[in-house]
Amino acid sequence: MSFDLVLFGGTGDLTWRKLMPGLFQAFRHGSLPEGGRIIGVARDVLSDAQYRELIHARFDEVEGEKRPHPDEFARFAELLQFVPMDLSQPADYARLAARLAEREADVVVMYVATAPTLFAITCEQIAAAGLARAHTRIVLEKPLGHDLASNRAINHTVRRAFAERQIFRIDHYLGKPSVQNLFALRFGNALFEPLWRRETIANIQITIAEDIGVEKRGAFYDGTGALRDMVQNHALQLLCAIGMEPPINAHADAIRDEKLKVLRSLKPWTAHSVAQQVVRGQYAAGHPGGGTPVAAYLHEAGVARDSRTETFVALRTEIANWRWAGVPFYIRTGKRLAARDAHIEVNFRPAPHAIFRAPHGAAANRLVINLQPRDGLELHLLAQGQDQRHDRQHASQLLTPVHLDLDFDKRFGTERVGAYERLLLDVIDGRLNLFVRSDEQEEAWRWVEPVLDAWRADPEPPRSYAPGTWGPSAASAMIARDGYCWSEEC
Repeated sequence: MSFDLVLFGGTGDLTWRKLMPGLFQAFRHGSLPEGGRIIGVARDVLSDAQYRELIHARFDEVEGEKRPHPDEFARFAELLQFVPMDLSQPADYARLAARLAEREADVVVMYVATAPTLFAITCEQIAAAGLARAHTRIVLEKPLGHDLASNRAINHTVRRAFAERQIFRIDHYLGKPSVQNLFALRFGNALFEPLWRRETIANIQITIAEDIGVEKRGAFYDGTGALRDMVQNHALQLLCAIGMEPPINAHADAIRDEKLKVLRSLKPWTAHSVAQQVVRGQYAAGHPGGGTPVAAYLHEAGVARDSRTETFVALRTEIANWRWAGVPFYIRTGKRLAARDAHIEVNFRPAPHAIFRAPHGAAANRLVINLQPRDGLELHLLAQGQDQRHDRQHASQLLTPVHLDLDFDKRFGTERVGAYERLLLDVIDGRLNLFVRSDEQEEAWRWVEPVLDAWRADPEPPRSYAPGTWGPSAASAMIARDGYCWSEEC
């Protein structure tokens, strides 16, 4: 199958950090269909040869085995082409149309890796140039809008040019191997389904933590914040994967129908619940781990000195349906935290009647789905120990925490398909299972919007927290009110 993949924003940060490495790995693994072209599009005035040199120079920053050998890159570079374009100029789309008309590819993918403000005009001009054809697919990166109204406006514009089956709204967390294994764990095994409900699960925690600051993205981040950047998309998609009912089959719409039901079942926010169950923070200056000093968020380049943008969010919510009624779901995400770590923790209720003794502080059973930097599953159990410090009468009654650890990198190898590699191949093949439908996105925006409204009306700024910690102490107090704690605090 021949394909043309057009990268709008072909010299941008996302292209060289994620998209090109993903495409190269697919090429290296032999899974990228033959007969393809990768056409970068940007304002830069570059020839095909100069574009290949630029991408090659960026690959020099890749470490370890993922860096291409010279002969490998030479073969990959044969796929790379470049078309200079100003996306706001209709005449420039004719230049792209002429390049695409040099041959008739089976599939044309338009990947809009640009600022969200360019999504609408890009789609309009693609259609005006006659490029939105039946075999064309369009990929849109997050964030799609900054609130419900802007999201609807973007979706309306895109749907004027493309049918829903042609639109691939990407959330790269859905392409992570651990998230795929979460679906396999739930719907490919009978072991956990009887336990996956309010009677046996005490609470579920979703953590997406970064130990870096905003880096060079201060101007973008200051208009976005942690709630829009991480919760509205990544965290809610993880919550849907955990909370959804088994779909009737593995088709895209069957899966997305069930995720939509979860989003519609989330308890709506009130002014009182936002005040009690949402914590927003902003990192201060400090020395994480006693090391190199880092600047406060308010002193990052591109950030307004009086900014009220949150770099941390922790919240409590519930899925108001028969399966999950009364089970709290906790989400936290932020920058400049203690570690780079993303995981889902399913905490089970303790045994209804204790006939054994466990060490003080030993947690009940829990399942941990690790997303990054590790990729795997941990099942924490209590087993009979042989602690010689106790007398024989009680030694046989003493339980000890143990855990089963499945490391996917060790089990399946580190060269498994990465998130962007998987998702790019799915776009080329036309598989929509791992992409977000417009009604899902709109429902997610509808749910988070009352929180944004409450923050705008709140005279108090975000709570300050020291870099290298797990955020404001109010996040710990919030979960403690339910009698629970975050995993590192238990």
